[in-house]
Order: sequence, then C-alpha cells, then structure tokens
Amino acid sequence: MPGSNASTSPFGTSNINQPRPWALPAIDQILEKGKTTFFDDDVDRQRARVIEDTLKMLGAPVKVVEINRGPTITQFGVEPDFIETRGSRTRVRVAKIASLVDDLALALSARTIRVEAPVPGKGYIGIEVPNEQIALVTLRDVVESDAFRRLKSPLRFALGQDVAGNAVAADLSAMPHLLIAGQTGSGKSVCVNSLICCLLLHNTPDDLRLIMVDPKRVELTNYNGIPHLLAPVVVETEKVVGVLQWVLREMDMRYHKLAQVGARNIVEYNARLDATTDGKEKKLPKLVVFIDELADLMMLAPDETQGAITRLAQLSRATGIHLVIATQRPSVEVVTGIIKANFPARIAFAVASNTDSRVILDQPGAERLLGRGDMLFQAPDAPASIRLQGTYVSDNEILTLVSYWQSFFPSTSLAPSMAGGIPDAIPSGIPLTQMPLWEDMQAQEDKDPLLEEAIDLSRRQGRASVSMLQRRLRIGYTRSSRLVEAMQEKGVIGKETGPLGYEILDYGQAAPPVEES
Repeated sequence: MPGSNASTSPFGTSNINQPRPWALPAIDQILEKGKTTFFDDDVDRQRARVIEDTLKMLGAPVKVVEINRGPTITQFGVEPDFIETRGSRTRVRVAKIASLVDDLALALSARTIRVEAPVPGKGYIGIEVPNEQIALVTLRDVVESDAFRRLKSPLRFALGQDVAGNAVAADLSAMPHLLIAGQTGSGKSVCVNSLICCLLLHNTPDDLRLIMVDPKRVELTNYNGIPHLLAPVVVETEKVVGVLQWVLREMDMRYHKLAQVGARNIVEYNARLDATTDGKEKKLPKLVVFIDELADLMMLAPDETQGAITRLAQLSRATGIHLVIATQRPSVEVVTGIIKANFPARIAFAVASNTDSRVILDQPGAERLLGRGDMLFQAPDAPASIRLQGTYVSDNEILTLVSYWQSFFPSTSLAPSMAGGIPDAIPSGIPLTQMPLWEDMQAQEDKDPLLEEAIDLSRRQGRASVSMLQRRLRIGYTRSSRLVEAMQEKGVIGKETGPLGYEILDYGQAAPPVEES
C-alpha cells in the first residue's frame, strides 16, 4: 500500500495519485503587460532652459548636454561652464551646483530634486527632476527584457527601470544576500513580492525552497500552500530564532555533504550528482530565507538574531542559502554595523532623514526619493548606487501564480533537507509523520563548559569577580561576565558586588575558606 511506504520515509509523500511532473508557468499567462506611456518632449526642453537660466542667475552657469527620461524622474545631464574671476576663466565647481538644489526645486516647482554629482562613468552632473506623469513599471516588462534574459542564473530577479528607462535585473546568487529598507508606503513590500514572484516563475520546488518570516501577518501569508515553502509562513516572532537556528543546522549539514564528495559549492555538488546515474541521492535545492521585518526580531532577541544572521551571511553562500531581509526602521539599533558588513547588496527606498539614508547606503540621497517604488540600488560590485523605479506586481498576479503552484500540491514529491526531514504542511489524508520546522529543533541547554570550574574556583577563593575569572581561567571579559551571570542565576553568588567582589551564598559541600590571622 502507498501508506506503508510513506510511514518509513521521512523525506517524501506517498503517491496517492499519479505524480504530475513540475512545469514552470508561462509568463504571459501569469503576468500582465504594461501600458505604453507617451511623454511631451517640449516639457523636457522647457525644463532644461529653466535649469540653465536659474543656475546662470545664481552664478553657476551650466549647459544641458543630455536628457534621460525615466518612468518616474527625468535626468538632466549638465556640464559646468566657465566663469570670469580676476581676469581668468575657471570652471564652476561641482559642489556649488550641488548646493543649489533647493533653488532649482523652487524654480521648477518640483517637490524634491536630487543631484548626482558627478554621474559615474559620465562627464556631467545629473539633476533628477520628478515627472508630472509617473509611468508604471510592470514585472512582465522587465522579465521579458534583454537585460533579464542575459542573466542565466536561476536566482535572477527583476529590479526595475533606471533613469533612462532601461530595464535592470540582478542575480541573487552573486550578491549573495540582500538588505531592503524604507519607510512605510515606499514600496518595500512590493519589491519583496516582485522578487518572490521572479523566483517562483523560474524555479521548481526541486530546485528552490523558501522560508518566509512575516511578523506583520499580511504581506507574505498569501504564499501559504505553495510547494516551495519548507514551512507555513512564520508569523510568531517567538519562533523566528528557532527557524534561524534550523537554517544554521541545515547549512552545517550541507557543508558536511560537500566535504564528503570534495565539492566547493552547491553547484559543483549537484553537477557531480547529475553525473552519477545511481539516483540514490537527490540534489540539494537552493534555499532563500525572507524576513519581512527585522526590527521586530531585533527588539525581541537582538543578540540571537544578529548572531544567527551574521553567521549565515558569512558562511551560507557556498551551500546555496541566501537571505533577503527587509525593515522599515533603518536605525543603527536594527541595521547594526555587523549586519551591514555582511550585506553588500542593499536597496534603499524613501526614508525620512539623511541619517537613515546613511545607515542603509553609507551616503545621503534616499531622503530625496519620491516613494511608491522609487529606490536606490547598491550592487556589491558597483562604485555607487543607481536610481531605479521598482517593478510592480499586482495582487491578482500573485494570486494567479500561487494558484498555479498549489495545483501541483496533491502529487508533490518533496526534496529532502539535510537538517532532518521536510517541515512542510502536508494535506490531510497522507499518512506521513511530520514535525514543524521550529518544533524540529530540540531544546539545548546553553551551558558553558567552564561553569563548574568557575563555581569551584569561586568557592575556594571565597569570592567571585569578573576580573578574577578572566585571570584564573584565561578567558575574555564577555565570557567571564556570562559565567558570573550564570552563577547568580544558580544562586551560588549574590547579586550585589562589594569591594572584594560577589559574596558566595552557596558553598555546596566545601567549607568556606578560613581567613589567616
């Protein structure tokens, strides 16, 4: 019977119905095509004259040499002109033009203007003026572009269009992790949904598995039920640390697998498995972890969250595990220096202040974005960030894509994970014993191996202090402080410190030391 085979295999489901092979969805059946927007060139020429006249009147003459019209903003490329000073001609300084941004905004009746001085790889300064009519950049327009098709990676995704209207795409496996930040309503969640849809359009569950964390409960829960998910979308913040620990264990298990066959990364490992025809072992799928709100996790358990994210970001690339983290509170308490150092690829949407922009990108500029998908993308190999209008994916498109993959679910054959089983939500009627991902983690007592030695040493000394444990046990300050806190929790020493250190409350079987007279 099918049920008897399923009970003995923790890594799969029984074939109650004839299995239906995976098939990628057709893009034209899932995504909607964008509408063509027409612009008036006379408006751009008029604005170019206003820029030249305003800067000339303010003592910084320039010449508009190039006009690039994008979906949200138009970039006017200006070359600094010469001015007469004390009988000699000198070129206008770039800093002087950049300092006149507010005067330009007043002259052009624009809400905000951003100056890129100078444009990387170009010989002019970019003055970015918002368009009166904003064009919608659909996901299908970018997915069907040449820039997207040139990328052959299965983890490629559409970003949007730049200031000249050219499509821009990126490869998550080359980043290998992505940090997204922006205030409420700036388009951050739409960007995450667009990224997820691109992955679902080009990867089957055998090639890609997903873990999603959504403390807000409304952004990512629509994806529940797709076979790519390793577990239902995690909405309880208390379970997130356990999920991250599970991913850490999965990463370690994958490294052991790579070491056994002598492979350096997951691509090489899967290629060797494909070369063997025995079919005993299945290839390892890529694993992408989405965390929609980092601030909630950093408030709940900052040390555990930062430690797990940092270790994953440093080590998980070779094992095919990637992180995509989003936050709407880009402060130094949430986006710490350690996290930033391990996330070289960043996307900044509109933020409230110059300080928030510096936290995300290490430079100002995001505070002058317009919102609704207007963003700055910092690639890990690029010298400066580029301004884009992000792709838009509608709720109807997401629902169509999710429904497509859910139609495979009755005959799903799940790929195993290295950390012990697949924590998927299996539909009723399938005789399979499953454990959810977070309950699969066994509680481990976080006990320092030096704790007993520290207790014995403190009892023999008749006192305890951080400096004494540092000196006698030859350990650092942080570990010594944790040992003191652990002894306080056990009731061995007191809470208050005196001139000689902490008082010993419990000497155990040993007698207190006798003071020499």
